Amino acid sequence: MRLLPILLFLVVAVVVLLQLLRGVRLPPRPARRAMPDELVKDPVCQTYIVKSRAVRRSGAGHVRYFCSEQCARLDTGA
Repeated sequence: MRLLPILLFLVVAVVVLLQLLRGVRLPPRPARRAMPDELVKDPVCQTYIVKSRAVRRSGAGHVRYFCSEQCARLDTGA
């Protein structure tokens, strides 16, 4: 007879816990971060550099990216 109240208590406790857990929402997973910047190729020395740190030169309707001022000066524009 003592087992019946213990079993009843366990069943009620499980039901209550399941109801509480259903209401709990896990925080959304953070979205995968996109790469903050893309790499561009220097047309003179053929190295890759992060676009935001590259030296930019405009001409002939497009933008060219260089790793340094020295490479930008050496560019023939071809």
